[in-house]
Amino acid sequence: MTTTVVLRGVGVSPGRRAGVVARMPDPLPAPSTEPLPPGTDLPAAADRVDAAATLVHDTLVAAAATARGEAADVLAVTAEMAADPTLVDEARRRVLETSATPQRAVWDAAAVVVDGLLALGGMFAERAGDVRDVRDRVVATLTGAPLPGVPDPGTPFVLVARDLAPADTARLDPDAVLALVTEGGGPTSHTAILARALGIPAVVAVPGVDALRDGDAVLVDGSVGEVVRDPDADAVARAGRRPARPTRLTAPGATADGLPVALLANVADPAGAHVAAAAGAEGVGLLRTEFRFLGRTVAPGVEEQVDAYRQVLAAFPGRKVVVRTLDAGADKPLPFVTARDEPNPALGVRGLRTSWEHPQVLDDQLVAIARAAASSDADVHVMAPMVATVDEARDFVDRCAVHGLPVAGVMVEVPSAALRAGRLLAHAHFASIGTNDLTQYAMAADRELAGLARLSTSWQPAVLDLVAATCAGGRERGRPVGVCGEAAADPALAPVLVGLGVTSLSMTPRALPDVAAVLSTVTAQRCRELADVALDADGADEARAAVRAALPVLADLGL
Repeated sequence: MTTTVVLRGVGVSPGRRAGVVARMPDPLPAPSTEPLPPGTDLPAAADRVDAAATLVHDTLVAAAATARGEAADVLAVTAEMAADPTLVDEARRRVLETSATPQRAVWDAAAVVVDGLLALGGMFAERAGDVRDVRDRVVATLTGAPLPGVPDPGTPFVLVARDLAPADTARLDPDAVLALVTEGGGPTSHTAILARALGIPAVVAVPGVDALRDGDAVLVDGSVGEVVRDPDADAVARAGRRPARPTRLTAPGATADGLPVALLANVADPAGAHVAAAAGAEGVGLLRTEFRFLGRTVAPGVEEQVDAYRQVLAAFPGRKVVVRTLDAGADKPLPFVTARDEPNPALGVRGLRTSWEHPQVLDDQLVAIARAAASSDADVHVMAPMVATVDEARDFVDRCAVHGLPVAGVMVEVPSAALRAGRLLAHAHFASIGTNDLTQYAMAADRELAGLARLSTSWQPAVLDLVAATCAGGRERGRPVGVCGEAAADPALAPVLVGLGVTSLSMTPRALPDVAAVLSTVTAQRCRELADVALDADGADEARAAVRAALPVLADLGL
């Protein structure tokens, strides 16, 4: 007789699915330490390292070119890691000076890079997993071993892993992967963000995933964060009865009593803009412009940027498109605006701060945005990331005006901006809350660390207090306040945000119909009551559970 076992983690992508487990394969074993035979052509052996790294880089770049949104960004960043001369040069040195085999040289060189990143801590430490992923791909290329990646059992399955490399998550097939379960990660990790974008139910930060074996039957509930091994037949049947829901937004977002709530899309490139438009998005609440900057050693020219922005704007004639200026730094280092040796890049030169030393990069971008807007029917707004002070808000708005961009806003991602929102909005025309970073900074919790996953959620009452403070500042100045972080895509959290005073929600296009469906069942007053429920909770789990209990529509929709 089988025994039902329930593992609990953090639900990061809603939905319930039942299926059989397929585990990520074991990592590549360390290559032999046996050196190359005497008489080996060492320069030729070292050249094999360059060739393998180049092939891995080119493969990832090609994958990024066919991916969309966050997936494209993740693949581009991983490709940049494969091209990093630090790893290749150290591996070449080991081949030439110690006669190490190319594969062993890459393995040991990667260990040096990883140790250095871990010693630096913070965002640098997060990149250690990317280095290991690139290492395994280069070693597999050198040895002819299968490339690391997601298994393919031939039928739909539940993917279980200790953790997923960003490049693997970016390439998940939602038709094959029923659900995702990982021991690592957090609510705003790349794994969580990409799972939501793909519509794959996911639970992360699950202790004990080693207990799940290939072929085990499991039920994954990404809404409440449960993984049930050997579920009973009734539970499996309920998970299989997924209510039919619209796949696109068919009407403007609003509460049951008609309070408008603009439902917008987060977009990362022209292809993503067309997907968002097809999903019925009312506009774009966040255009990430990094797609034209990642993987480069110099900034793109004005003409190239104009062309790219025009393609996005063309998908939304007559509708709002909020363009975020370059958000480099932290997990998106760019050699032409960020330093490689920052001790704590999450608290370093990122976002708008990169313009302090490199003003021309921002000015060129504003010129390009203005030229693209002038030839478009879209309603173009511009906003700056990582604004922390009133002076920064004022200077950015003035700078935009000089370039002919009359509607300029700020991202609220650090507590100082939330607490002083009224003063910032005396200058900025709108605010957009980036809940991912706001949560990270408010809770002092690295969003990639599984051990901190329960802190790294926008359900934390302290984070909701900061959202409320931002909205109060908006009301004081008569300015709109939106949310463009991952919190906007949570159908249970959306009414709470509206109750706090948020006027627009921008999210992955897949989430639009679900958020609209939930909002259409609650009045504005009910949203305010739910906000009070969440703010009155002592912690995130309590807040989420109380709000979900008050929203039976979530169960009706399979959310």
